[in-house]
Amino acid sequence: MTGIGAEILSLIAARRSRRPARDLAALAQLFRRLGACASAEALETEDRIWGMWMHHPHRGAAGALDAATRDIAARRYDIAETRLTALLRSAPLYAEAWHKRAALYYLLGRDDECLRDIRRTLELEPRHFAAMLHFAEILLGAGAGGEARYAFAAALSLHPHLPRARDALADKA
Repeated sequence: MTGIGAEILSLIAARRSRRPARDLAALAQLFRRLGACASAEALETEDRIWGMWMHHPHRGAAGALDAATRDIAARRYDIAETRLTALLRSAPLYAEAWHKRAALYYLLGRDDECLRDIRRTLELEPRHFAAMLHFAEILLGAGAGGEARYAFAAALSLHPHLPRARDALADKA
């Protein structure tokens, strides 16, 4: 694999040695808990991780991300893209904003743009299991099953309760 896909694979491979842009002790503790908890507790822990990822010290940035998330849910994709692009201009280190735009591009089948935003998400937050899942899905669609399995396994190493990743590995993606 070459190009941006290879760059993303390198970021995933180095995930344990890289520090997140927002290196919060509470987030690290949640990841340790997620790795050790039973599946009944995993959903609550995952929700707390998402809450920390969605948080931004500037209320306006967090509000813009919330609004874009609602726009995506309501299928107002053009509005969501405009909001997210403006947000990323003003808060370029906001990993979850990059991920939300990547998710939007994924939904729209705009894989090249999605991959660029996944790369940026993982540069800022090397533990972003959802970005790894989106990347793995794109790899599957491109016929790169081995690389997809690697990305699924990496996501599971961070969040061992991801049914899609477990299913993909069981199916020999």
